[in-house]
Parts: sequence; C-alpha cells; structure tokens
Amino acid sequence: MSAAENHLAALAAGARSERLLHVERLPARDAQVSTWPDTVAPAVLSALLGAGIEAPWTHQRAAIDLAAAGEHVVLATGTASGKSLGYLVPVLGAASEGAAAAGGQGATAIYLAPTKALAADQLARIDALAVPGVRAATYDGDTPPDERRWTRDHANVVLTNPDLLHHSLLPGHERWSRFLRSLRHVVIDECHVYRGVFGSHVASVIRRLRRVAARYGAYPTFVLASATVSDPATHASRLVGMPVAAVTQDGSPRGALTFALWEPSIEDEQRRSATTEAAQIVAELVLRGVQVVAFARSRAGAESLASSARRRIEQDDPALAAGVSAYRGGYLPVERRALEAKLRDGSVRGLAATNALELGIDISGLDAVVLAGWPGRRASLWQQAGRAGRSGEDSLAVFVAADDPLDTFLVRHPDAVFGSPVEATVLDPDNPHVLAPHLAAAAAELPLTEGDLAMFGPHARRLVEALVARGILRRRPTGWFWAREERPADHISLRGVTDVVAIVEARTGRVLGTVDEASAHGQVHTGAVHVHQGEAWVVTELDLEARAAQVVRGDPGWSTHAQSVSRFDILSTDRSVQRAHVQVCFGSVRVTTQVTGFMRRLPSGEVLGTHPLDLPERSLTTKAVWWTVTDEGLAAAGVGEAVVPGALHAAEHAAIGMLPLVATSDRWDVGGVSTALHPDTGMPTIMVFDGYPGGAGFAERGFSDFGEWVAATRDAVLHCGCTTGCPACVQSPKCGNGNEPLDKAGAVAVLDLALEPAAPGVSAP
Repeated sequence: MSAAENHLAALAAGARSERLLHVERLPARDAQVSTWPDTVAPAVLSALLGAGIEAPWTHQRAAIDLAAAGEHVVLATGTASGKSLGYLVPVLGAASEGAAAAGGQGATAIYLAPTKALAADQLARIDALAVPGVRAATYDGDTPPDERRWTRDHANVVLTNPDLLHHSLLPGHERWSRFLRSLRHVVIDECHVYRGVFGSHVASVIRRLRRVAARYGAYPTFVLASATVSDPATHASRLVGMPVAAVTQDGSPRGALTFALWEPSIEDEQRRSATTEAAQIVAELVLRGVQVVAFARSRAGAESLASSARRRIEQDDPALAAGVSAYRGGYLPVERRALEAKLRDGSVRGLAATNALELGIDISGLDAVVLAGWPGRRASLWQQAGRAGRSGEDSLAVFVAADDPLDTFLVRHPDAVFGSPVEATVLDPDNPHVLAPHLAAAAAELPLTEGDLAMFGPHARRLVEALVARGILRRRPTGWFWAREERPADHISLRGVTDVVAIVEARTGRVLGTVDEASAHGQVHTGAVHVHQGEAWVVTELDLEARAAQVVRGDPGWSTHAQSVSRFDILSTDRSVQRAHVQVCFGSVRVTTQVTGFMRRLPSGEVLGTHPLDLPERSLTTKAVWWTVTDEGLAAAGVGEAVVPGALHAAEHAAIGMLPLVATSDRWDVGGVSTALHPDTGMPTIMVFDGYPGGAGFAERGFSDFGEWVAATRDAVLHCGCTTGCPACVQSPKCGNGNEPLDKAGAVAVLDLALEPAAPGVSAP
C-alpha cells in the first residue's frame, strides 16, 4: 500500500468509512523523452544542461519545433508537465541571440500571466537559468516607477499581465517603441483562465496588441500554455484571433494519484459543511507529516478552513499549528509572496487557498490536496488536484462534497467526475458590451482604419458607427479617431470589476485588503463581520462614494448574511423552443438587485435577528435562459397555486447549482430569479442569467443543453436523502430571500414538466 493510500485509510478509519464514497486510483505514467532540436540557442542549451535538464519530453519538443517554425501554438497538458519549457526555450533563445547579434536589446518577448504571483514565479525561473543576454523583468501594479523606466529601456523579456498591457503598455506604446519593434514572441500562460467575460476582454486586448505591434513592423509568434481543456486549439484561436496549432499529448512522468470522493456526515439532521470537514482532514494530514493544500470556494471559506484546522492541530501539537495559513486574493503583495516562499521551503505545512493558488506557480513536494467543494469545472478539479505529487511521488487528492446539488450528484456519480472529458472554455470576442469600449481604446492608441476592422470581427463596423453617433469617436478620411479628453482604457475593467472598496482599519487607517465594489454591498456592508487572516473584523461604516469600508477588530460570535431582492425585465428573445408544457427561451434581460438587509447567525445556525440596510439598486443587462410553465401543466402535475412560488424557487436554485455540469461556470458566475407570474411573460417563469454585462456564454450553453441540464437537476433533487429540501439539493448559499419559500416535491414536479417531450413537429433544444 502506498503512502497516499495509507493516509486515506487512516482518514476513513472506523465510523468515518461511510463518508468515503469512492476511490479512483490513477496509475503512474512513464516519461516520453525526446532530444533537443538544432534550433535551440547554444546559450540556452548550456543553461538547460547546467540545470540538469538533459532532454525535453515529447510535448515540450513539439511546442519548441512549432514556435521555431513561426507557428502559433498552444501547449495543453497536465499540471506539472513542464509547459514552461515549451515557451522559455524559444523566448530565451531569441532574446539571447538577438542581444548578442545586435550588441544591445535584440529580440524581445512579452509574457502574459493572469496573476502577479505567476509572473514573479516565472521571473525567478528565468533568473535561475541565467542565460547570457537575457534581461527579464516583471512589469505590474507593484513595480516602482524607476523600475518601470528601466524595464522599458533595457529589458528584452517583460513579464506582465493583461491588465497592465491594457492600462499602461498599449496606451503608452510610443514609450515602448524600441521594445515593440523587436517583438518576436508573446507568451500567454494559463490561457484556460481567459474564459467568459474576462476572456472576451483579453481577446480584445490581444487584438489591440497585434495591431500596435504591426505599427512598429512586428508580427510576433504566439505561444500559449493551458491546463487540459476540451479543444484547446479552438479556444486559443478565438483568444488571439488567428489559427493556433495544439500540442496535447503529455510526455511527462506522473506519480500515481489516489483520488477520493468524500461526503460529510449528517449531524443533528444537518450535513457538516465541506469547510469544517476539509479542516479536519487537513489537520489530520498535517499531524501525520503530510504537506497539504486545501482549496476553498471563497475567501471567507479559506480563512475559516485555516482557522479551524489550526485549532484542531493545537490540541495535539501547538508548534505545528503555526504552520497552517490561508492564501487568497485581497492580501497585500508582501503577504502573498511570503506565504508562497514558506510553502516552498516547507515551513507552511498546511495551506487553505482560494483558486488564486490554482495556477502554476512552482510549488514542489506537496503530498496531498483537499478540495472543499466542487471548484466549478472539471478542468479546475484536475488543475487543483495536480498541485500534489509535483516531485513525481504518489499523491492523494480528496474531493469533499459541499451542501450543493452538483456536489451531491458528483460524489454519487463517479463517472461524471472520472469518466467525462473536461469542458470546453467559453468566450465571446464579439460580445458588443466588451468589444465596443475596446474599439474606442484602440482608436485612442492609433486611429482605426478600414483595414483594422476585420481583426476585430464582423460586428466591428456597426459598433464603430455607434461610437461615432455617441460622439465617442470622430470619422475622418483617414479613419476613426478618439474624440474625448480622458483615456478610454480607464473606463474598461478586464475582470468585470469597475471599482474596488478598500477595507480600512478605523483606528490606524491601515488597509487590510480590498473587495470589488459590487461584492461590497453584500460582504462589507455596515454591520458585516469580515474575516482576514483568521481574524474577525466588524464593519462600522461602508462609504461607497469614498470606496472604503471602516472596520474594527473583534469577533462578536456571530456571522452575517446579506439579504436582497431582485427583479428582471426581458429585453429581447433571441431563440425559443416550445416543449409540451414549457417554453424555453434565450435572450437579453435587465436584472435589478438591491441588498436590503442582513441576518446575524450563530455558528449553530440560529438566527439572532435581521437588520435593514439602505443601499442603492444595481442593474445588470445580460443574457439569460428562462422557461415558462403553463398553469394547466402545473395543475396536472399536482402543483397547487399555493405551492407554485416555492416549487419554482426550489427548481431555480437547483438548476443554478447544476449548470456547471454543462457550462464552464460555477454557482457564483450566474444568478437566478423565479416568479409565479412575470409581467413580461404572463406566466410562471424561472430564469438563470449570466452575472456579467452582455453575458458570458453560460446561459447560452444552458439553453443549448437544456435537456441534459434539467435531467441532471431533477435527478439531484429527487435522489437527495432529505425530506423537505436542504443545501445539497434546493437551498442556496447565495439566496437573498433566506431560502424562503422552497418546496422540494414541487420542484421535482416542475422539472419533470420541463423534461416532457417537445410538441409534435418541434425539436427540443
């Protein structure tokens, strides 16, 4: 029995064996080794051999060969498969040889990462190779002004992120002219992250980069790296706007992986939370000498998991408890870098993280990964599980089901986890809400010409004309010009976050962290309890105008949960299909939401009280899938008039929870509303909408795969072991109405109606 299997056996000993529902053992894989091609620069080859890298694996060689031939390529293989070598070899070779030949800067390259931590990690790797002539530097929001000037003037490999490319490099391209004239390669690392609205924004930024580079005579080769995703060539091609070849056959060695599906027990008629259960598993693994990372689905979850694991460890070994920490977005850069270093050197034995640590920063020697709740996509599941076993040793992964319809379904249907391919990534470069402001930004960088429009897709001309009509662009014989004083890039947020709210200690003025302005309404409203680095803080004031939440240290002994109300207006119906008792539609909607108050709740779940809040409404124009149900169908199914609101509400919650089965979303990417009588449809209506302006493709996938989506939703609710509904089927952690009213039996009936065959002569979606 391997060490990983021994650890799992200890976790599942005794009465806890009932929690272990399935064990999948993935065998070890031998390496497939190739040879270094003649195209590798001598200085790079010498550095690789000096680092002990005697030969590439087959997928690394394939990517190197394609890049050397000037072909755009995406390398899509598993976590820890050495993808970075596939782009570092051509990038460092061109920079080194170009610098030697030119006696100066020579060929240049841009490396794009979705996080600062990943860029910093890649810089450390480049510096360690010490290839002569390579001058690499990070350029991000943490870079001081003097270092920025040095980077522009002297670096030949710049490691940055799409945000800085968008906000700084492209608007100020004249200052980068020397660098851009020599641009040979653009690396897009972890490109599977660029999906949904974020991916659509980045696709526009890449097109703007190609256009500006061409102005300086540069037509770089794009080299992309991705976790294993469905159809990486199509995704990469949509991202860069050009054909991209894919390398997907993984030649790297891999240790055996023991993968467990675990369902927490039920205590006092309530299932233990995934966070509590994962904390216990982390604590036991740390006490057994295992270095482990646990992934939580939220910032608060990561903080809670770390705190709970520390408390458990302190009972047996107080010295070990200090080696358990949390890691999430919103920390200051110095905090993140310190935690990453401690994880590498082994002084941190247990880490509770959000998906901020999912990406490929170099962490070796981890023995186990615990996933507290479904991460949203199979691709993320394998990316997170792959953080263990980086040294080639056997490893352990434990997926702990949360009280959620999808989690419950997956741990009881292992084939849906291990027998299904990873999802296709979804992005829409033609989304007008995304593309129009980027066309304005492009015109501010360089006047748009007729020849530029094709690069931005078939809707570019219509959108440019609309920008002219609004006075944003001005038409001239030579093209379209930016017509305003301010910078258009300042009005575009790539990540869907227009503003951030600083969390400020009231006594000292110290900034603890940040939260996006939209989330601030529900997370740091006046009276909210906010957890940071395991410490509780109470919000004394949320000032939206100043974008600051004042907090004081202290744990009042309860948690807070925001309450909200929503309404939706149907703006247009793009597609619809008539089934027997329901009509399924997809189109544009406007969703208006207002946080109206919050509840105070004890750890036992007891509600201490509710308190009103005076916060403004927020409106979102987006895409949605909705279906209407006939009154006759409801009556025939036994859903009486008094039950209809609860039945629709429960079906809506379950459908949101199950949408990730068919779309690359998670529960927090989408929203939903339901009503017994909607004014626009005149009928009982259930809606699920994308939580991003203009849509993100998730609702559209739900419309396209409606039958599969609703069938799985119905099965998850029907086969849940509860009697009247629970978080594992129809209750939602983000419900603004406190999960009232809900009717589980009515939800099953409503979902059954939605599955009845289409009307004769009409095909179902």
